[in-house]
Amino acid sequence: MKIEHVAMYVNDIDRARDFFVKYLDEKSNDGYHNKKTDFRSYFISFDDGARLEIMNKPNMVDADKDLNRTGLIHIAFSVGSKERVDELTQRLKTDGYDIVSGPRTTGDGYYESCVVAIEKNQIEITV
Repeated sequence: MKIEHVAMYVNDIDRARDFFVKYLDEKSNDGYHNKKTDFRSYFISFDDGARLEIMNKPNMVDADKDLNRTGLIHIAFSVGSKERVDELTQRLKTDGYDIVSGPRTTGDGYYESCVVAIEKNQIEITV
């Protein structure tokens, strides 16, 4: 069994898609738009077959996203090396994203950094 995809609602669907394409070099489909409901989505595809669906629809509730909340807290992306973690973290910092930790080796052995991106959602960058 495998996770086929994870989905997240966002307010600015094009900006979210551009984040994954620009910073993680992933591929996006051309998108889907249901004109009757005004639902929109893009699938971001990763080299290992995993996919992330980013979605938007009218009248969504945009609740506070405290980093210490329950529920899904981050999505982790492996970039292949410590050097790549360092480079991408610096690039995101330079571009104005809030780095909340790292790069560092955690107590459980992960080399990672965490950034608040995509409408205050946390993204983890790891080896």
